[in-house]
Amino acid sequence: VPITDDAIADTPFYRPPADSPEIKYLLERRKALGGFVPSRQNKAARLDVPALDFFKEFFKGSGTSQVSTTMGFVRLLTVLLRHKGIGKHIVPIIPDEARTFGMDSLFREIGIYSCKGQLYEPVDSKSLLYYHEAKDGQILEEGITEAGAMSSFIAAGTSYATHGVEMVPFYTYYSMFGLQRVGDLMWLAGDIKAKGFLLGATAGRTTLNGEGLQHQDGHSLLHASTIPTVLAYDPAFAYETAVIVADGLRRMYAEGEEIFYYLALYNENHPMPPMPEGVEEGILKGLYKFKAGEKRKVKAHIFGSGPIIQSALKAQEILAERFGVNADVWSATSYKLLRTDAIRCQRWNMLHPTEPPRKSYVETVLAKEKGAFIAVSDNLRTVPDQIAPWVPGGLFTLGTDGFGRSDTRARLRRFFQVDAESVVIGTLYALAQRGEIGREVVAEAIKELGVDPEKIQPQLA
Repeated sequence: VPITDDAIADTPFYRPPADSPEIKYLLERRKALGGFVPSRQNKAARLDVPALDFFKEFFKGSGTSQVSTTMGFVRLLTVLLRHKGIGKHIVPIIPDEARTFGMDSLFREIGIYSCKGQLYEPVDSKSLLYYHEAKDGQILEEGITEAGAMSSFIAAGTSYATHGVEMVPFYTYYSMFGLQRVGDLMWLAGDIKAKGFLLGATAGRTTLNGEGLQHQDGHSLLHASTIPTVLAYDPAFAYETAVIVADGLRRMYAEGEEIFYYLALYNENHPMPPMPEGVEEGILKGLYKFKAGEKRKVKAHIFGSGPIIQSALKAQEILAERFGVNADVWSATSYKLLRTDAIRCQRWNMLHPTEPPRKSYVETVLAKEKGAFIAVSDNLRTVPDQIAPWVPGGLFTLGTDGFGRSDTRARLRRFFQVDAESVVIGTLYALAQRGEIGREVVAEAIKELGVDPEKIQPQLA
């Protein structure tokens, strides 16, 4: 480098001549990389993803059997792993809770990946679902390291760009230990255009009631809404999960969209209903009418999500039988997507003021509905409040804001006021605010349903 000792202290810039070996080498390398502007070369072949009909077993319902959405998902994952077109591309990722989620059934069938194979005899070797490691194993069982598991998700989710091979990561974890604990890595996944599915299992502030506040997640859906490329869902039924996963596979791996999904899964068992006709669009867009109420003079609409839709359905019966209210129950699968769509329309209308205004999906689907609108979920009220500006007459929400613990789900749901009786009171109150019933009806319902109005509230600063 032709710089004198006297000048080197000033660290001057030096550029070799254009025909020097150094410059020629640098230009050759830059040309091999595709030019001076960084670009992503996606040469991965599209995957043969299953059509919606492939998931038809989940559309039939569970009959009298009670199933959780986590159990339904594990069955769905098992079926996908056997699919000839996409099965070998699936990467199941688990930090440490495989048996908690019922995923130990996969140990024997597809094995846990270990580059050295199984070097010891596991303590459960004589059981049917023993811990099985193998060099050709497919599960990534990362141990107690959500950061490590998320790094595996990012590696698999970006393999289409780094290795030219599409991989489909399904990372299943305790929901509280995802966006709250390693949210920076999930933001990174969006920034780096990762694809795949995040499954926040054992979700819900009141659904996992017995393991302390450290497990009572009621805000991951809110966290997920902050990541632009995440499609966040809160399905109540197994058929909803199947429709969402099928659509995600199509969008990401058949059409090449660089997005990823977050689904809340729960550990509460209840009968899974068969899928009503024509609800696929509503499931994917975020809202559809699940069960219409009886014809009565006073009208209300209850939006339910996850297992708390059971509170909405029970409230529907109580409102009809005791208070003469016709309440329709809607399944709200994604408040984030409803809000995103509404914002898109709002922006378009703002920038095209002289053209006929566009209407969002939520405005369109609710346009002809009359009465009060109530939302209830196992999450903070802020989650359903995301769509309040576009609901006719406003939205009255019930949720799990604050700290609270109890010995049973029923008691904890009464404490947070997301049980059926509280939904009834909330619906009557919303109707009273609109002047459709008298406020004395609400007061009488509080007494009749055994709700203590003076009981201590959830801890809020």
